[in-house]
Amino acid sequence: MTRALFTLLLICTTALSWGQNTAEQKKLEQQKNKLQKEIKEFQSLLSTQNKKEKSVLVQIKESEAKIRLTQNLINTIQKQSRLLTDNIYLNQKKANKLEKELEVLKEDYANTIVKSYKSRSDQSRIMFILSSENFLQAYKRIQYMKQYANFRKMQAEELKEKMAELEALLEKLKEQKKEKENLLAETEKQKKELEADKKGQDALVKVIQKDKKKYAADIKKRQQDEKKLEQQIQKLIREAIAEENRKRAKENGKSTANVSNTKIELTKEGKIISDNFKANKGQLPWPVERGYVSQPYGPYRGQADGVKVHSNFFNNGLDIATSKDADVRSVFGGEVTLVTHVGTFDKVYTVLVRHGSYVTSYTNLKSVNVVKGDKVGIKQTLGKVWTNEATGETVLKFYIIQDVSLLNPQQWLNPLK
Repeated sequence: MTRALFTLLLICTTALSWGQNTAEQKKLEQQKNKLQKEIKEFQSLLSTQNKKEKSVLVQIKESEAKIRLTQNLINTIQKQSRLLTDNIYLNQKKANKLEKELEVLKEDYANTIVKSYKSRSDQSRIMFILSSENFLQAYKRIQYMKQYANFRKMQAEELKEKMAELEALLEKLKEQKKEKENLLAETEKQKKELEADKKGQDALVKVIQKDKKKYAADIKKRQQDEKKLEQQIQKLIREAIAEENRKRAKENGKSTANVSNTKIELTKEGKIISDNFKANKGQLPWPVERGYVSQPYGPYRGQADGVKVHSNFFNNGLDIATSKDADVRSVFGGEVTLVTHVGTFDKVYTVLVRHGSYVTSYTNLKSVNVVKGDKVGIKQTLGKVWTNEATGETVLKFYIIQDVSLLNPQQWLNPLK
């Protein structure tokens, strides 16, 4: 009884582990496909752009983006390979167990056939029944013979099933081993590309090292501009929240003197929009049709190798490099709360779109198609991305804010399709 319970527990644990591995494999495959699409998009965009028009710092930034994408791809493939190795090991154990069970079944079936052969004549079966002491014993012997015949049939069926199961498992093992070979080959290919990218970056760094002071000043200025931009956007959002709350207080006949500038008071409609936006986390479309993440959300080194400026810089948004004159699209339905010039260039626009308690911010637009108060739908064009002629960059700066808290946009956007 104890042994049976242990076997059942082992089977359940193995099945659960297999299910988890399958789900993890699927997740890793999706992640790999996403990274491959981003790398493909990166290469496609670079092939259409004039390298001579770009500054060395921009080229280094692009090189770092490519290295980051390739390294992430290698890490994902290696995780897939490790998971596949575990699955191969489990399947091999299962195959070994099946082979042993099959040997026992074959032996039992062979013994049954031998016994059947020895008592194969109709006469011996009839004599077995007629030699019964009474009618009840004769009836039981007839039933026994029927059960024995059924048992032989069941043995044959079980033998067939085990053989088919083993054959399918061995075929799966063959496929998994082939898949692992492909993953290892892909890893080697990506490692070679990574090495080539790093060599290219080293060549660019040598150019910078010839004039460290100049490039250090450029990097520092870019960081200061980034910080200033975020502060300006935060200020504008606080002002917009206060304005909306004053409007709401006035409508309700309340005092407008001490309204909050950090949390918006939502109407019933605003609450529904806010909940819908939240429900679509991870499914929002990209704010541009094509592009790649040139600088992700989070901390990054504020330097080009050899020209250190700032070691604790943090990107609170998402920098998306795209093609020249690319359309900027709203990632969700909402209301335009602000269209203004923000940043160091007067000709560059920022558009804020409110979705209940959430705001999406689109910065670095050279032209806009909307005005304050416009209702916009999902993927509706807001304007076109600006290209910095001095650096050759065409980058959209994208933020997602809840009240005044800056969120990680990469957790909200759907993988680029």
